[in-house]
Order: sequence, then C-alpha cells, then structure tokens
Amino acid sequence: MDIFVDRLTKRYGAQRAVDDISFNVKAGEVLGFLGPNGAGKTTTMKIITSFMKPTAGDVKVGNFSVLQQPDKIRKMIGYLPEHNALYEDMPVIDYMKFVAEMQGIIPGKIKDRIYEMVITCGLEGEKHKKIGELSKGYKQRVGLAQALIHNPEVLILDEPTAGLDPNQIVEIRELIKKIGREKTVILSSHILAEVEATCARIIIINKGKLVADGTPDELRKHAQGREMLRVTIEDGDKNDIIQSLQHLDTIDMVDWSSSKADLIEIQSRPDMSSRRSVFVLCKEKGWVLTEMTPVETKLEDIFHELTMN
Repeated sequence: MDIFVDRLTKRYGAQRAVDDISFNVKAGEVLGFLGPNGAGKTTTMKIITSFMKPTAGDVKVGNFSVLQQPDKIRKMIGYLPEHNALYEDMPVIDYMKFVAEMQGIIPGKIKDRIYEMVITCGLEGEKHKKIGELSKGYKQRVGLAQALIHNPEVLILDEPTAGLDPNQIVEIRELIKKIGREKTVILSSHILAEVEATCARIIIINKGKLVADGTPDELRKHAQGREMLRVTIEDGDKNDIIQSLQHLDTIDMVDWSSSKADLIEIQSRPDMSSRRSVFVLCKEKGWVLTEMTPVETKLEDIFHELTMN
C-alpha cells in the first residue's frame, strides 16, 4: 500500500511542528524516519495514522485521504506509538482478544489471528502472563502484536526499541525486518545503526522540514563530496609534515587525530582527491607513508550535519 504525503503542515499556535513536507512511501518499503527531538516525526506519524488532523496539506494511504476517509485509513494501518500504552492487568491472550474485537475481526477468526500473532511476535512462553509482569522487551512484542492483529497493509512504528537492552533491540529489529517483507513500514528511531540495518530508505527532518531523502548509500555518497583520509607518515618532522600537507592544492584541512598519536586526518577540497598528491609528497620528502585510509562517512555524521543548523 503506497503512502503519499503532500505538502503536510501542522501548526501549534505560531509554531510549525511540521512545515510543508512531501514524500512518498512505496508498497513493501521499509522507511526510516529520523530527526532530533522536536523535529516533527511523531506529529507526522500521528497525522498519517489519522490520529491527528493536519493544518494544511494531505496524506493519502492508497486511494484514501486522512481528510476525507480517516476511518478507512485507521483500518488499514497498524500503529505502535512511542509510549506503548497497554492494559497491564490483562493477560496477553485476553488483551489480544480485546484488540481483535475492537478492530472488527470476524469472531470465528479471532482465535487463529491470536495464535498467529503469538508465534510471529515470539510470545509463546508469555501468552498467559499478565502484561504488567512482562519485561520491557516482551511488552514491545505485545505492542507489535496489537498493531498487527488485524493484518494491516501499513505499519507505523514510533521508537519501537526505546528503553530496550541490546539483546532486546536485536530481537525486535529482526522481527521488524521479518514483518517488513510483507508490509509497508515507517520506522522512527534515535538508534541510527538500527535504522541503517532495518530500512532500505531514510528520510531526515529537522525543525519540521525535510532535509534528506535516500538510501543509506545515497546519503553517504552525497555527504562524501569531500574526501576524508587518515594518514600516518614516519621519518619526518611533525611540523614540516603538517605544513607541507597544508600547502597541497587538493587539501582543505589537515589536523592531528584525537584518537591516535601520529595519525593525521585530511579533508580534501570539494570533488578532489588528495591520495596521489600525498603519495608524491612523501616520495619527494623521503618520508615513509605507512597508512592512508579513506574514511567512510557515517550515518551519525550525516545526521549531525543536517540537523545542527
């Protein structure tokens, strides 16, 4: 099921939480939705799910508009909010039966759907426990089960691994990847490694505006307009090495690395490479070049660059 976000705006008084953003999500795509706190991620997700009305613009899920057919869209979407509100006094099985009835599942099919969710979300050993007795990780699994029980075509997950330990994060990540093979998924997270491992495409918003859209590799390629190198040079005076490197036409910035002694970090000028000129310089000076490693731009660096302004 395709999602079309068209010039979406949400105001709270004079403040624009979401500011005229547009993007599409294709059926079967897993989209990572990133941004710092207050960027407008949760507001956008609430509008897509028809939980909240926009001030301007529209969202269509398939052929249905959040402005015109919100009830139809709610039936097509499974939503796991950031704060996973569950009835903690209810056993897992009873809670899923309650949600299934609320979602209008045919009574004769409820038992089968509950069984399928128990298996899919790994709740076999916890299904008769009260939700309040479960760990944070298993509560998130129950949250995913309630979002999936009516077999929606679209799944919206807002910070699904918030507060989980590393093992629980891996488990939920693998579960999301499995679900994503069959559904359109929008995933919001502050854990950038998780987004990169789970999502085929990433959107970054900042102060309500869309600032990046592409695959992780496309975002890196865009950010790598300036080559970064880590270089180690021996048999030369340190001041002479730095000054000579600074005078190369291809180099924009040279500095000693804070992480390792004798390691030099070099940033080339836009659309230029310094590898050949560094090698030639070392040959001319009689220095020994023991390391020259290109530095791949990390998603964290791209996120920081796009959201600090």
